[in-house]
Amino acid sequence: MKNYVCIDVGGTAIKYGIIKEDLNFIKTYEIDTEAQKGGQNILDKIINIVENFKNDYEIAGVCISTAGMVDCEKGEIIYASSLIPNYTGINIREAIEKKLNIHCEVENDVNCAALAEHFVGGAKGSNISLCLTIGTGIGGSIIINNEVYHGAFGSGGEVGYMNMMGSTFQELGSSSALVKKVASMKNIEAQKIDGKYIFENAKTGDKDCIKAIDDMIEVLGQGIANICYIINPEVVVLGGGIMAQEEYLYDKIKSSIDKNLIPFISNKTKLVFALNGNKAGMLGAYFNFKNMEKKRKLRKED
Repeated sequence: MKNYVCIDVGGTAIKYGIIKEDLNFIKTYEIDTEAQKGGQNILDKIINIVENFKNDYEIAGVCISTAGMVDCEKGEIIYASSLIPNYTGINIREAIEKKLNIHCEVENDVNCAALAEHFVGGAKGSNISLCLTIGTGIGGSIIINNEVYHGAFGSGGEVGYMNMMGSTFQELGSSSALVKKVASMKNIEAQKIDGKYIFENAKTGDKDCIKAIDDMIEVLGQGIANICYIINPEVVVLGGGIMAQEEYLYDKIKSSIDKNLIPFISNKTKLVFALNGNKAGMLGAYFNFKNMEKKRKLRKED
């Protein structure tokens, strides 16, 4: 079986490893992204990872999942926030292929997580799935017939920017919004608390934490329902750090979605929580590599 290098570039950490075609990882590692050092530093880290693996393994391809908006055809970062300076414009695919002569494919991290859930996670077997990552913001991805729906200009699935209640979906429904709300209610600094603190206190009856979570759930229910009316997915997958609280959240979120959908749709729309954990980005990068490999091969044949 062939070996593939999978790399998942996040704002805080870069996860990477070697995967075989049976989807088993031989080895996995993690290093600090050091995002503040900028895009070129990240590219240097990626090249170094691949070079080190190349010394010990025969590599059939490099599969990249990364933060930022990605032009998948070019393998280029077309937009990245100020959290990673000078990342916009970095062409990872070109750099890998020119320097190491190994085929490389690049995709956005939320899209990669969605591909992992679609093929070997909660949305396995579906034709249309929606994956939302609830974190600092809200990332979205739509998978149709085993492929990411990118839209006309590459921004398909950017649901975090949806206008809601005089604000946006992610400004109201993200985990960072939850933390800010509780901090404001308790008149403490947001940096001093996190999602774990909020859920632990909610479970012991803290009224502020319970109210803030319930408000977040109402936002998520409305937002997810609105998306479901448009794309009509078979499965909605929820991921992100706070979704580890599945036991507390599942029934509440499902109830909120159902309240905002007509029964004909809500009764047929399955809600699941992400199953692939920290390996989702790397797994999805592999599935994206395989999808892009097929596309490029078909174009050559045409």
